[in-house]
Amino acid sequence: MRIVQIAQPGGPEQLRSALVEDPSAGPGTVVVEVAAAGVNNADLLQRAGHYPAPAGAPTWPGLEVSGRVVEVGPGAEPWQIGDRVAALLDGGGYASHAVVPVGRLLPVPDRQEAPGVGDDQALVAAAALPEAAATVWSTLEAARLRPGQTLLVHGGSGGVGTFAVQLGVALGARVLTTAGGPVRAARCRDLGAEVVIDHRAEDFVEVVADATDGRGADVVLDVVGAAYLGRNLQALATGGRLAVIGLQKGRRGELDLGRLLARRATVLGTTLRSRPAHEKAAIVADVREHVWPHVVAGRVRPVVHTTLPLDEAARAHELMASGEVFGKVLLLP
Repeated sequence: MRIVQIAQPGGPEQLRSALVEDPSAGPGTVVVEVAAAGVNNADLLQRAGHYPAPAGAPTWPGLEVSGRVVEVGPGAEPWQIGDRVAALLDGGGYASHAVVPVGRLLPVPDRQEAPGVGDDQALVAAAALPEAAATVWSTLEAARLRPGQTLLVHGGSGGVGTFAVQLGVALGARVLTTAGGPVRAARCRDLGAEVVIDHRAEDFVEVVADATDGRGADVVLDVVGAAYLGRNLQALATGGRLAVIGLQKGRRGELDLGRLLARRATVLGTTLRSRPAHEKAAIVADVREHVWPHVVAGRVRPVVHTTLPLDEAARAHELMASGEVFGKVLLLP
């Protein structure tokens, strides 16, 4: 099969096409012929040598794919050859085929409600969903988001952010989000965000206070990290929860513990890739039960910035690093 591997830690030029032995399905796994593979910031970190694959995972990048099942291993029923699936991986998605444990599979509907979207297009676009769905759902569950509460999503134009905005709305939350520039802000509003804050021109703490009559956000979903730590706490409501899922602008910051105590607030951090297999399977099962109905109904849709051939993975990484991507970049074998 064809893969894109990392020749050595470094820049995008270190991504090289290669041929390796075709995979086979073992107990409790299936082989998926990949229609598309999602590109995530974690892939860029892995390429640079900062985020190695978990033990036992393929060494080439790729945390999510969509495609069709072409081989079913023992104990992998009821999945069948020909099933259309999206899959959460530990690695190995930049490939023509991927081996997937059955607990990481999600069914892709035969029909997509969006006008003009055919079955094949829907299957490709589904590759944009598994990583964001698992990350956002598990984090919002940990942060105890409930209908009627206010959710602030930082980076609403990113792969995780576009999903979080839509899912927050689908779950009955009032969603506020940040984005860079009026065009991206307008697109976030089209996804359902009630209030969109242009972080290049506005102070999100002030806008959140104005939008909530001074109360603040019940949950803040943050991909920025240290640079926003103190201000995120200022934006929280009493009893609010700050959930940190990214470190785009630093991993060390100062926190006013007095303000934390006064707000009776919670700061929590979570990651997905390093979780043990049984936890990931449980998260995917929850996603299938609680999130996937919104996907099937079209209330939550994949947001795809562009698609590129698998051999242009380096270009995909350059696009991701540019900060201009809205939603997801997908690679097509």
